[in-house]
Amino acid sequence: MKVKLMQYTPEPERTVAMAARLCYSAVGAEELAEKMSQSQVAGLVSKIVELGHLSTLEHVNFTFAVEGISRVLSHQLVRHRIASYSQQSQRYVGEHDFEAIVPPSIAARPEAAAKFAALMAQIRAAYEELTDLGIPKEDARYVLANATETKVVITMNARTLLHFFSLRCCMRAQWEIRAMAEAMLKEARQAAPLLFAKAGPTCLSAGYCSEGKMSCGRAKPLPTQS
Repeated sequence: MKVKLMQYTPEPERTVAMAARLCYSAVGAEELAEKMSQSQVAGLVSKIVELGHLSTLEHVNFTFAVEGISRVLSHQLVRHRIASYSQQSQRYVGEHDFEAIVPPSIAARPEAAAKFAALMAQIRAAYEELTDLGIPKEDARYVLANATETKVVITMNARTLLHFFSLRCCMRAQWEIRAMAEAMLKEARQAAPLLFAKAGPTCLSAGYCSEGKMSCGRAKPLPTQS
């Protein structure tokens, strides 16, 4: 898996701080952005994140390029609806020798790994045979496995990213999307360390578990849960 932060709003933390200050200021956004010191920006952003007043985080966007993930992951990913996605097309891009993403639980057991590899070989052969018969790629793709490797571009605003990290960095998240989320968080923290200082599952960011009875036990559930 390869995850890279390709683009993001310039000076994202200053943008967030400027937007927050504008709500209570008689002067315009441009003047506010110019006059705020870095220490003022840092203090205001930290306070915003701590208090959970996150609407101003929607003004900054982060775009990630991700490769080496499965269609299993991409189907989970699009459940996060406040985002923009572009995915490699199986209609136009041939999958004659597709790479298969192998779950660690299968890779760790030789018998299971052999069965998995054999099935992927059969699927590749079937895909090849169908396209050789003149079947369009858009129809031949119906035989492809969820394990088929894909590539995506993801754009989310900072508020959506915080929510995404709280869910997908959790130990209960599926292993592949959790690995991607952790890699995205690492990239995001380098670009905006204040915005994402406490990002991650609630057990680490807030000291409680939001999974209720499904908790892994790393932190106590909310008092209202049992």
